[in-house]
Amino acid sequence: MKKILRRTLGLCLAAPVLAAAVPAFADDAPAGKWQVKLLYTAVLADGKISEVKSINSGLAENAAFASPQTYASNNAFTPTLAVEYFFTPNISVETIAGITAHHVNGSGSLDGTNLVNHVMIIPATLTAKYHLPLGPIKPYVGVGPTWFLVMGERPGDTAAALGVTKTSLSSQIGVAVQAGVDVPIGKTPYSLSFDAKKYWVGTTAHFYAGDTDVLTTTHKLNPWVLSAGVAYRF
Repeated sequence: MKKILRRTLGLCLAAPVLAAAVPAFADDAPAGKWQVKLLYTAVLADGKISEVKSINSGLAENAAFASPQTYASNNAFTPTLAVEYFFTPNISVETIAGITAHHVNGSGSLDGTNLVNHVMIIPATLTAKYHLPLGPIKPYVGVGPTWFLVMGERPGDTAAALGVTKTSLSSQIGVAVQAGVDVPIGKTPYSLSFDAKKYWVGTTAHFYAGDTDVLTTTHKLNPWVLSAGVAYRF
């Protein structure tokens, strides 16, 4: 995973150099300013607790629940819609729409525990993209802000057994980098699209027993989001 991340960041840093070194193809056909993509997306969870900020003294007796060894357990697969606008043939902005569902489970000594159920995340993301002028096949890199909208969370079985009646995860702003390629299908406005994004974003989780906040933790979410599908430009 670290090797993939280094390659992605390296491609982002190398894009301006490659763009200057490779001339644009003069015979490229004119294309529309809008592009929509229908994608199938895998969200590969890479989360963990970064800090236990506070813990109720009664809950502290449950040492297992207080341990910071947790992660967003399940990978998710979902359809995604992307909309892109081209300011120039090589510069565009893109936003995506989709929603994924996850659980927060334990790892290590907490393996098999279920702390939060049914966390719904909308990764509202806007990236500025640079398309390398390498001819009809268009590799690209991008970077931009993201806002993870979190909703629908509820206590997992382990947390409920320890007296937790409600959970709340905050929606927060982070950053995303991306790299991908659009491969045209003949001379049609359609193309195949392959995209990889890495997110860095956190959330603060509150665990309540009644109205009492018995545990507060901060989490790193930081998923990989891999997509493939069909694009239409007009």
